[in-house]
Amino acid sequence: MPSERKNKRILLLCPNPEGYAPGQRLKYEQYLDIFRAHGFEITVSSFISEPFQQIVYKPGHYVQKAFYTLGGYLHRIGDLFRIRRYDIVYIALWVTPFGAPLFERLVRLLARRIVYDIDDMIFLDTVKSKASPLISRFKGRTKPVYLFRVSDHVITSTDTIEEFARKLNDHVVSIPVSINTEVYTPRTDYAAKGRITIGWSGSYSTSPYLHLLDNVLRTLRSRYDFRLLVMGDENFRIEGIDLEAIPWKESYEVETIRSFDIGLYPLPTDDWVLGKGGGKALQYMSLGVPTVATGIGANFKIITPGVDGFLVKTEEEWIEALSRLIEDASLRERIGRRGISTIEENYSVHANYSKYLEIFDSYRSR
Repeated sequence: MPSERKNKRILLLCPNPEGYAPGQRLKYEQYLDIFRAHGFEITVSSFISEPFQQIVYKPGHYVQKAFYTLGGYLHRIGDLFRIRRYDIVYIALWVTPFGAPLFERLVRLLARRIVYDIDDMIFLDTVKSKASPLISRFKGRTKPVYLFRVSDHVITSTDTIEEFARKLNDHVVSIPVSINTEVYTPRTDYAAKGRITIGWSGSYSTSPYLHLLDNVLRTLRSRYDFRLLVMGDENFRIEGIDLEAIPWKESYEVETIRSFDIGLYPLPTDDWVLGKGGGKALQYMSLGVPTVATGIGANFKIITPGVDGFLVKTEEEWIEALSRLIEDASLRERIGRRGISTIEENYSVHANYSKYLEIFDSYRSR
């Protein structure tokens, strides 16, 4: 039940508008109603506007992107004039995307308290944008380091980012990427309806990782009759594979993932991946979809191999794990049901919301 607390006002500065970015949807966004129910007044201010969101990750559109980016900076200037009205400024990733941490310094100067939430290794020089590779060169890599140093609390979602943050700040809390299990209601039937559906859910910027499995999927196609369902990049194709590619939409995201008989989560083996919180695996598992993922980073913490999912590295291991799941419905059910339990116990909103409230509550008497 909500407690009888004196209200605190929180200004949430984030990159994307609500309901679009997985890094926001699977972290603080799904807690906002809980925060409000516990007496916090939340104002969300995104740098990217709704119209900008429609083109920001697509190639080209440079004039429009420049126009909307300028609008984002003007919006942030407006935020600076109202910061003193709020008790806490909650920053996700950055205040503005480019250059030195100028706006971050201004926010620190004006804000009473800052909570910094980061779920990505954006401070690495190796991170590049598929949609705008030139723009990537101007990304503010020093912004996270500055915010690590000056924030009153830092929230991380992986061991690698947490370890880095603790070198710069004594007040670091790890809160994993989480699933709202009231929305993600799992499947109950594990009998394949016709052909097996192997699925992947992501975005235009992450779909290249699925191409890591081109040879694996072609090999499987020579042995089994399956279809590949891709959500998040409607232009995705693999020659020789029967696949359906659809855009991501929140309205059918859960239903689409629930239709997967097997979920794929391939990742490259580079340092940037060590900052990923395993959201894709968590989504699959919460819906009872048996998951096969690259053995790297947070996936080692989330998945117990052979119990609630499979962790693989080589093409041979991918083929073996997927073949077993394609052939054995009882294995799909056993793995899928154990995945549901893992999420409910460790990665659900219910299991983690108190960690956020403890941070906010620590400022109530100050």
